[in-house]
Amino acid sequence: MSNSHFLGGIQKITAGGLPLDELLVAANGLEPDQARQLYQVWISFNKEHPLLFIAHFNCSTLLQQIGDEQGGEAELKAALAIKPDFAPACINLGSAYERRGMAKEAVEQWRDGVERMSTVSGDAINYKTTLLKQISRVLSDNQALAAAEIALTQCLDLAPDARDVAEQYVASRLSQCKWPMTPVGSKISRRTLVSRLHPLSLCAYTDDPLFQLAASERYVRTMAPIEDRITRYDRRSAPIEMNRRLRIGYVSSDLRHHAVGYLMVNFFEEHDRKDFEVFAYYTGIKAEDPIQARIKAFCDHWRDIRGVTDDEAAAMIAEDGIDILVDVNGHTRDARIGVFARRPAPIQVNWLGYPGTMGSSFHHYIVGDDWTIPEYAEGWYSEKVLRLPCYQPNDRRRIVDETTPKRADFGLPDDAFVFCCFNASHKFTRFTFDRWMEVMKATDNSVLWLLDYAPETNQRLREQAEARGVAGDRLIFAPKLPNPRHLARYPLADLFLDSTPYGAHTTASDALWMGVPVLTWSGRCFSSRVCGSLLRNAGLPDLVTETPEDFVARAIHLAGKGRGELEVLRARLIANRDSSTLFDVVKLSRALEGLYRQMRDDYRSGNLPQPNLANLDSYFEIGVTQDHEAREIGALIDYEGFYKAHLARRHYHHPIPPDGRLWTGAEEGEPKPVSLAKPKAA
Repeated sequence: MSNSHFLGGIQKITAGGLPLDELLVAANGLEPDQARQLYQVWISFNKEHPLLFIAHFNCSTLLQQIGDEQGGEAELKAALAIKPDFAPACINLGSAYERRGMAKEAVEQWRDGVERMSTVSGDAINYKTTLLKQISRVLSDNQALAAAEIALTQCLDLAPDARDVAEQYVASRLSQCKWPMTPVGSKISRRTLVSRLHPLSLCAYTDDPLFQLAASERYVRTMAPIEDRITRYDRRSAPIEMNRRLRIGYVSSDLRHHAVGYLMVNFFEEHDRKDFEVFAYYTGIKAEDPIQARIKAFCDHWRDIRGVTDDEAAAMIAEDGIDILVDVNGHTRDARIGVFARRPAPIQVNWLGYPGTMGSSFHHYIVGDDWTIPEYAEGWYSEKVLRLPCYQPNDRRRIVDETTPKRADFGLPDDAFVFCCFNASHKFTRFTFDRWMEVMKATDNSVLWLLDYAPETNQRLREQAEARGVAGDRLIFAPKLPNPRHLARYPLADLFLDSTPYGAHTTASDALWMGVPVLTWSGRCFSSRVCGSLLRNAGLPDLVTETPEDFVARAIHLAGKGRGELEVLRARLIANRDSSTLFDVVKLSRALEGLYRQMRDDYRSGNLPQPNLANLDSYFEIGVTQDHEAREIGALIDYEGFYKAHLARRHYHHPIPPDGRLWTGAEEGEPKPVSLAKPKAA
């Protein structure tokens, strides 16, 4: 709209002749600052208008668009002063408080909005659901998990089909170590919740890689529907030029003070910049920490795509002419699946950030190693598997506090055997905790050192220990510390006990760097096998057990008669730190660059792999019907036979075509009973 239209609008307002509906139309055609002025003039001339609150609300949006957060807040408060139950203003004002770091005030604002809503209507339900989701998200981010769960439970009552609410609800219960995930008397069935598990939560929930594959594929279809996959930046057939460096783009929200940032920073410093042009596309929170500064210094190009749409980000990547786009988020927070769905690079890769398969049609490769993805397991992944000597990079320049702590500093007994696990609490399953308590009962003079979680979670774990015959005060919680100080206290522990199916990743490499042995049971899925890979590449393959029974027996032995053996392992770790594959970031960098060249050659020769997504609805239905908390599917003696039997039953009633994974199409009849026993050795 021209300047004359703006001036004409002002004249109509001052003459008292511009109704609200015409104001909305007029403002919609103006630049934000002119529209803001139009609203403010209209407000000043219409103080008694019954819908004045709408003008204040729209004006607040325009003020925020031009960067006037304070003015935007004032307009939202003005709208609420007129109509206190106006939910959109309540939602936005809480969000404004959150942006200013005022989490408490944000939650209070949203709670006030919930309490004021009484009218039952479709809009009211949507607004109330939004308010409750906002409340739960901020509470979760601030570790108030019990309160977040209450808000999510209310939200599920209103919107039982909301996938994102179910995802948050399950994640909240997992983080609180509330077993089972579905409480007694819940209005929502276990099957319903399991069918909506986020792929990352599923990694912690069950060691069932075929179910994880099927669930990931379903999640991708939900988050990046085919109808929304804009094709104008699709470069799947773009030529890869020969006369320049190979252009590699890394998309991540975690190139900062984050576990992934700590792992990758030294890799960027060693990346070959002579043959490779390095682009970083950052999607995470605003950060200006030393880790991010180090990464930025060794990227040829740093692109911040936090505030742009998937379409705009894909346009940027396409314009940069990226040859290989690496997804370092996968199915984790602040991931940009929609960007990859637009195929802005001819080759797209899943590496490091997410411990599993993407289940997408647009990720061509997954980078692992021979332990995280053994050859027999390749059918459990949609991508083609390529392998490094060890899939995980590490930072040889990590900073460790020079102060040597004492056990007394953290409430640890000097004369006790200290087991530790510094994994996040959402990785603890009932089965993991059962094994830990079995070890504790067999080793009287021992304690278990965990991170300090929410007070309610700490108390719940102590109560769970008591129920298993272990005194609750034998669980000791380590307060959160800056990373250098946290690393320095690792050697106070004697042995790190891993969790399963989501084991120690960065926490394991930190422990090994500090000379603390780690004991793990390698299951089937990627997340359960990472720790085994790290141990083998650190020179301690004898701490990788093959069954849960072996894990328990080995822990008891090392805490008793095997203490001398444990000291040898500790000494070996320290001695091999400069020569082990685990901490050889140069070796990893050259190997990964070799894989990039292999991908390029596959592409040029017309051999780019196509993801296998056949029959995944059937695999999903099999996985979702299992009660994964009643029995540990990782303990099945014949995992693939278990799935084949269930596929045969489905085929008997409704034919299933061959899928090139497990199902040949030739099997007939009802499945044989499947018994629980020790899993196959890897």
